Amino acid sequence: MPSNDDMQQRLNRERLDSFDESFELELEDDLADHVLGLDATPLDEAARNQRLHYFRELLRLQGELVKLQDWVLHTKQKIVILFEGRDAAGKGGVIKRIMQRLNPRVCRVVALPAPNDRERTQWYFQRYAAHLPAAGEIVLFDRSWYNRAGVERVMGFCTDHEYEEFFRSVPEFERMLVRSGITVIKYWFSITDDEQHLRFTSRIQDPLKQWKLSPMDLESRRRWEDYTKVKEIMLERTHIPEAPWWIVEAVDKKKARLNCIHHLLSQFDYFEVERQMVVLPERVRNAEYYRQPVPEEMIVPEVY
Repeated sequence: MPSNDDMQQRLNRERLDSFDESFELELEDDLADHVLGLDATPLDEAARNQRLHYFRELLRLQGELVKLQDWVLHTKQKIVILFEGRDAAGKGGVIKRIMQRLNPRVCRVVALPAPNDRERTQWYFQRYAAHLPAAGEIVLFDRSWYNRAGVERVMGFCTDHEYEEFFRSVPEFERMLVRSGITVIKYWFSITDDEQHLRFTSRIQDPLKQWKLSPMDLESRRRWEDYTKVKEIMLERTHIPEAPWWIVEAVDKKKARLNCIHHLLSQFDYFEVERQMVVLPERVRNAEYYRQPVPEEMIVPEVY
Protein backbone atom coordinates (compact mmCIF):
# COMPACT_ATOMS: atom_id res chain seq x y z
CA MET A 1 0.00 0.00 0.00
CA PRO A 2 1.31 3.52 -0.75
CA SER A 3 2.37 5.74 2.12
CA ASN A 4 0.14 8.60 3.28
CA ASP A 5 2.37 11.15 1.51
CA ASP A 6 2.29 9.18 -1.74
CA MET A 7 -1.47 8.81 -1.49
CA GLN A 8 -1.93 12.54 -0.93
CA GLN A 9 0.25 13.36 -3.93
CA ARG A 10 -1.79 11.01 -6.09
CA LEU A 11 -5.01 12.57 -4.79
CA ASN A 12 -3.68 16.03 -5.62
CA ARG A 13 -2.83 14.91 -9.16
CA GLU A 14 -6.31 13.44 -9.52
CA ARG A 15 -7.87 16.77 -8.53
CA LEU A 16 -5.65 18.63 -11.00
CA ASP A 17 -6.74 16.24 -13.73
CA SER A 18 -10.36 17.09 -13.01
CA PHE A 19 -9.59 20.82 -13.24
CA ASP A 20 -7.85 20.22 -16.56
CA GLU A 21 -11.25 19.32 -17.97
CA SER A 22 -12.23 22.96 -17.60
CA PHE A 23 -9.11 24.11 -19.43
CA GLU A 24 -9.70 21.60 -22.22
CA LEU A 25 -13.13 23.11 -22.82
CA GLU A 26 -11.53 26.53 -23.19
CA LEU A 27 -9.11 25.37 -25.90
CA GLU A 28 -11.72 26.02 -28.55
CA ASP A 29 -11.87 29.68 -27.55
CA ASP A 30 -8.38 30.95 -26.83
CA LEU A 31 -5.70 28.30 -27.18
CA ALA A 32 -6.65 26.61 -30.44
CA ASP A 33 -4.36 28.85 -32.47
CA HIS A 34 -1.39 27.80 -30.36
CA VAL A 35 -2.29 24.12 -30.55
CA LEU A 36 -2.78 24.25 -34.31
CA GLY A 37 0.50 26.08 -34.80
CA LEU A 38 -1.10 29.30 -36.03
CA ASP A 39 0.44 32.71 -35.39
CA ALA A 40 -1.17 34.10 -32.23
CA THR A 41 -0.28 37.08 -30.09
CA PRO A 42 0.85 35.96 -26.59
CA LEU A 43 -1.37 37.07 -23.74
CA ASP A 44 -0.13 40.08 -21.82
CA GLU A 45 -0.23 40.22 -18.02
CA ALA A 46 -3.63 41.90 -17.89
CA ALA A 47 -5.13 39.29 -20.22
CA ARG A 48 -3.57 36.46 -18.21
CA ASN A 49 -5.00 37.87 -14.99
CA GLN A 50 -8.39 38.26 -16.61
CA ARG A 51 -8.25 34.66 -17.81
CA LEU A 52 -7.26 33.45 -14.34
CA HIS A 53 -10.17 35.39 -12.82
CA TYR A 54 -12.52 33.78 -15.33
CA PHE A 55 -11.41 30.26 -14.39
CA ARG A 56 -11.68 30.99 -10.68
CA GLU A 57 -15.19 32.37 -11.07
CA LEU A 58 -16.25 29.53 -13.36
CA LEU A 59 -15.10 26.90 -10.86
CA ARG A 60 -16.77 28.77 -8.01
CA LEU A 61 -20.06 29.04 -9.89
CA GLN A 62 -19.88 25.39 -10.89
CA GLY A 63 -19.52 24.56 -7.21
CA GLU A 64 -22.73 26.49 -6.58
CA LEU A 65 -24.42 24.61 -9.43
CA VAL A 66 -23.59 21.36 -7.63
CA LYS A 67 -25.27 22.75 -4.50
CA LEU A 68 -28.27 23.76 -6.62
CA GLN A 69 -28.41 20.26 -8.09
CA ASP A 70 -28.40 18.66 -4.63
CA TRP A 71 -31.15 21.05 -3.52
CA VAL A 72 -33.26 20.25 -6.60
CA LEU A 73 -32.94 16.54 -5.88
CA HIS A 74 -33.55 16.97 -2.15
CA THR A 75 -36.63 19.20 -2.52
CA LYS A 76 -38.01 17.48 -5.64
CA GLN A 77 -37.93 20.62 -7.79
CA LYS A 78 -38.81 20.54 -11.49
CA ILE A 79 -36.89 23.05 -13.60
CA VAL A 80 -36.90 23.85 -17.32
CA ILE A 81 -34.34 26.26 -18.79
CA LEU A 82 -34.62 27.39 -22.42
CA PHE A 83 -31.57 28.64 -24.32
CA GLU A 84 -32.39 30.60 -27.45
CA GLY A 85 -30.43 32.93 -29.70
CA ARG A 86 -28.97 33.31 -33.15
CA ASP A 87 -26.61 30.71 -34.55
CA ALA A 88 -23.14 30.99 -32.96
CA ALA A 89 -24.50 33.10 -30.09
CA GLY A 90 -22.85 30.86 -27.48
CA LYS A 91 -25.78 28.79 -26.21
CA GLY A 92 -23.89 25.52 -26.49
CA GLY A 93 -20.88 26.93 -24.66
CA VAL A 94 -22.81 27.92 -21.56
CA ILE A 95 -24.75 24.64 -21.56
CA LYS A 96 -21.44 22.72 -21.57
CA ARG A 97 -20.17 24.70 -18.58
CA ILE A 98 -23.42 24.21 -16.66
CA MET A 99 -23.41 20.47 -17.31
CA GLN A 100 -19.70 19.89 -16.81
CA ARG A 101 -19.78 18.95 -13.11
CA LEU A 102 -23.42 17.93 -12.73
CA ASN A 103 -25.02 14.51 -12.59
CA PRO A 104 -26.61 13.79 -16.02
CA ARG A 105 -29.30 11.81 -14.20
CA VAL A 106 -30.40 15.03 -12.50
CA CYS A 107 -29.56 17.63 -15.15
CA ARG A 108 -29.89 16.72 -18.83
CA VAL A 109 -29.80 18.49 -22.18
CA VAL A 110 -32.51 18.25 -24.83
CA ALA A 111 -31.51 19.27 -28.37
CA LEU A 112 -34.19 18.00 -30.72
CA PRO A 113 -33.61 17.63 -34.47
CA ALA A 114 -36.09 18.82 -37.09
CA PRO A 115 -39.46 17.09 -36.66
CA ASN A 116 -40.09 13.96 -38.73
CA ASP A 117 -43.21 13.37 -40.81
CA ARG A 118 -45.13 11.89 -37.88
CA GLU A 119 -44.15 14.65 -35.46
CA ARG A 120 -45.27 17.30 -37.93
CA THR A 121 -48.84 15.96 -37.60
CA GLN A 122 -48.80 16.05 -33.78
CA TRP A 123 -49.82 18.84 -31.44
CA TYR A 124 -46.92 21.25 -31.80
CA PHE A 125 -45.78 21.03 -28.17
CA GLN A 126 -46.13 17.25 -27.97
CA ARG A 127 -42.55 16.27 -28.75
CA TYR A 128 -41.23 18.85 -26.29
CA ALA A 129 -43.62 17.79 -23.53
CA ALA A 130 -42.15 14.28 -23.65
CA HIS A 131 -38.85 15.69 -22.32
CA LEU A 132 -40.20 17.76 -19.43
CA PRO A 133 -38.69 17.03 -15.99
CA ALA A 134 -39.99 14.81 -13.26
CA ALA A 135 -39.44 15.71 -9.60
CA GLY A 136 -35.76 16.28 -8.82
CA GLU A 137 -34.75 17.04 -12.41
CA ILE A 138 -33.39 19.97 -14.42
CA VAL A 139 -33.86 20.02 -18.20
CA LEU A 140 -31.85 22.36 -20.43
CA PHE A 141 -33.41 22.91 -23.86
CA ASP A 142 -30.79 23.80 -26.47
CA ARG A 143 -33.40 25.49 -28.63
CA SER A 144 -36.99 24.78 -27.79
CA TRP A 145 -40.59 25.22 -28.88
CA TYR A 146 -39.58 28.77 -29.85
CA ASN A 147 -38.25 27.33 -33.12
CA ARG A 148 -41.70 28.11 -34.50
CA ALA A 149 -41.31 31.80 -33.69
CA GLY A 150 -37.81 31.90 -35.20
CA VAL A 151 -36.37 29.59 -37.83
CA GLU A 152 -39.74 28.12 -38.88
CA ARG A 153 -41.20 31.57 -39.46
CA VAL A 154 -38.17 32.95 -41.31
CA MET A 155 -37.66 29.86 -43.47
CA GLY A 156 -41.34 29.37 -44.24
CA PHE A 157 -41.62 26.01 -42.46
CA CYS A 158 -44.94 26.96 -40.87
CA THR A 159 -48.09 28.65 -42.15
CA ASP A 160 -49.38 32.04 -41.02
CA HIS A 161 -52.14 30.24 -39.12
CA GLU A 162 -49.65 27.93 -37.32
CA TYR A 163 -47.50 30.93 -36.46
CA GLU A 164 -50.39 32.88 -34.92
CA GLU A 165 -51.70 29.78 -33.15
CA PHE A 166 -48.28 29.37 -31.56
CA PHE A 167 -48.51 32.83 -30.00
CA ARG A 168 -52.02 32.09 -28.75
CA SER A 169 -50.93 28.78 -27.25
CA VAL A 170 -47.43 29.31 -25.85
CA PRO A 171 -48.35 31.65 -22.97
CA GLU A 172 -51.02 29.20 -21.82
CA PHE A 173 -48.68 26.26 -22.30
CA GLU A 174 -46.01 27.89 -20.13
CA ARG A 175 -48.54 29.00 -17.51
CA MET A 176 -49.79 25.43 -17.38
CA LEU A 177 -46.23 24.21 -16.78
CA VAL A 178 -45.76 26.71 -13.97
CA ARG A 179 -49.10 25.80 -12.38
CA SER A 180 -48.02 22.15 -12.43
CA GLY A 181 -44.95 23.03 -10.36
CA ILE A 182 -42.35 23.44 -13.12
CA THR A 183 -40.08 26.48 -12.98
CA VAL A 184 -39.57 27.90 -16.50
CA ILE A 185 -36.56 30.15 -17.19
CA LYS A 186 -35.95 31.55 -20.69
CA TYR A 187 -32.64 33.00 -21.91
CA TRP A 188 -31.99 34.82 -25.17
CA PHE A 189 -28.29 35.12 -26.10
CA SER A 190 -27.75 38.40 -27.90
CA ILE A 191 -24.83 39.06 -30.25
CA THR A 192 -24.12 41.75 -32.84
CA ASP A 193 -24.08 41.42 -36.60
CA ASP A 194 -20.28 41.83 -36.64
CA GLU A 195 -19.76 39.24 -33.92
CA GLN A 196 -21.81 36.59 -35.70
CA HIS A 197 -19.87 37.29 -38.90
CA LEU A 198 -16.61 36.83 -36.99
CA ARG A 199 -17.73 33.55 -35.40
CA PHE A 200 -19.00 32.13 -38.67
CA THR A 201 -15.73 33.07 -40.37
CA SER A 202 -13.82 31.38 -37.52
CA ARG A 203 -15.82 28.20 -38.01
CA ILE A 204 -15.20 28.21 -41.76
CA GLN A 205 -11.43 28.52 -41.23
CA ASP A 206 -11.21 26.01 -38.36
CA PRO A 207 -11.39 22.34 -39.48
CA LEU A 208 -12.41 21.35 -35.94
CA LYS A 209 -15.47 23.61 -36.07
CA GLN A 210 -16.66 23.35 -39.67
CA TRP A 211 -19.15 20.65 -38.71
CA LYS A 212 -21.03 23.30 -36.71
CA LEU A 213 -22.02 25.12 -39.89
CA SER A 214 -25.13 23.79 -41.61
CA PRO A 215 -26.77 25.14 -44.78
CA MET A 216 -29.48 26.53 -42.47
CA ASP A 217 -26.86 28.43 -40.48
CA LEU A 218 -25.48 30.01 -43.62
CA GLU A 219 -28.94 30.98 -44.80
CA SER A 220 -29.67 32.52 -41.40
CA ARG A 221 -26.64 34.73 -41.89
CA ARG A 222 -28.10 36.06 -45.13
CA ARG A 223 -31.44 36.70 -43.42
CA TRP A 224 -30.09 38.55 -40.38
CA GLU A 225 -32.73 41.29 -40.58
CA ASP A 226 -35.60 38.81 -40.92
CA TYR A 227 -34.41 37.03 -37.77
CA THR A 228 -34.21 40.37 -35.97
CA LYS A 229 -37.84 41.14 -36.79
CA VAL A 230 -39.20 37.78 -35.65
CA LYS A 231 -37.03 37.87 -32.50
CA GLU A 232 -38.52 41.23 -31.51
CA ILE A 233 -42.05 39.96 -32.11
CA MET A 234 -41.33 36.79 -30.14
CA LEU A 235 -39.96 38.64 -27.12
CA GLU A 236 -42.85 41.09 -27.13
CA ARG A 237 -45.60 38.46 -27.38
CA THR A 238 -44.19 35.79 -25.05
CA HIS A 239 -42.62 37.81 -22.22
CA ILE A 240 -45.06 36.84 -19.46
CA PRO A 241 -44.76 37.26 -15.67
CA GLU A 242 -44.88 33.50 -15.09
CA ALA A 243 -42.01 32.87 -17.53
CA PRO A 244 -40.21 36.08 -18.51
CA TRP A 245 -37.39 36.37 -21.01
CA TRP A 246 -33.87 37.20 -19.81
CA ILE A 247 -31.39 38.72 -22.28
CA VAL A 248 -27.74 37.64 -22.01
CA GLU A 249 -25.28 40.03 -23.66
CA ALA A 250 -23.10 37.44 -25.38
CA VAL A 251 -20.52 39.25 -27.52
CA ASP A 252 -17.94 38.35 -24.85
CA LYS A 253 -18.34 34.57 -24.49
CA LYS A 254 -16.66 34.26 -21.11
CA LYS A 255 -18.60 37.09 -19.50
CA ALA A 256 -21.82 35.70 -20.99
CA ARG A 257 -21.20 32.29 -19.40
CA LEU A 258 -20.44 33.71 -15.98
CA ASN A 259 -23.33 36.18 -16.10
CA CYS A 260 -25.82 33.55 -17.22
CA ILE A 261 -24.80 31.00 -14.58
CA HIS A 262 -24.74 33.68 -11.86
CA HIS A 263 -28.22 34.84 -12.86
CA LEU A 264 -29.53 31.28 -13.01
CA LEU A 265 -28.34 30.63 -9.47
CA SER A 266 -29.99 33.86 -8.29
CA GLN A 267 -33.40 32.59 -9.40
CA PHE A 268 -33.54 30.00 -6.61
CA ASP A 269 -33.50 30.27 -2.85
CA TYR A 270 -31.46 27.08 -2.63
CA PHE A 271 -29.41 25.88 0.31
CA GLU A 272 -26.55 23.46 0.80
CA VAL A 273 -27.89 20.00 1.51
CA GLU A 274 -26.05 18.35 4.37
CA ARG A 275 -24.30 15.18 3.28
CA GLN A 276 -23.50 12.20 5.43
CA MET A 277 -19.82 11.55 6.03
CA VAL A 278 -18.57 9.10 3.41
CA VAL A 279 -16.32 6.34 4.74
CA LEU A 280 -14.54 4.11 2.25
CA PRO A 281 -14.93 0.51 3.44
CA GLU A 282 -11.97 -1.83 3.58
CA ARG A 283 -11.75 -4.14 0.60
CA VAL A 284 -12.35 -7.79 1.37
CA ARG A 285 -9.25 -9.86 0.52
CA ASN A 286 -9.49 -13.62 0.03
CA ALA A 287 -6.40 -15.82 -0.06
CA GLU A 288 -7.87 -17.96 -2.86
CA TYR A 289 -8.59 -14.95 -5.11
CA TYR A 290 -6.62 -15.04 -8.38
CA ARG A 291 -6.88 -12.43 -11.10
CA GLN A 292 -6.88 -14.00 -14.54
CA PRO A 293 -4.29 -12.53 -16.97
CA VAL A 294 -5.64 -10.46 -19.85
CA PRO A 295 -4.66 -11.77 -23.31
CA GLU A 296 -2.09 -9.50 -24.92
CA GLU A 297 -4.13 -9.13 -28.11
CA MET A 298 -6.93 -7.48 -26.13
CA ILE A 299 -4.77 -4.64 -24.80
CA VAL A 300 -5.12 -1.24 -26.45
CA PRO A 301 -1.67 -0.21 -27.76
CA GLU A 302 -0.03 2.47 -25.60
CA VAL A 303 0.73 4.91 -28.40
CA TYR A 304 0.92 7.80 -25.93
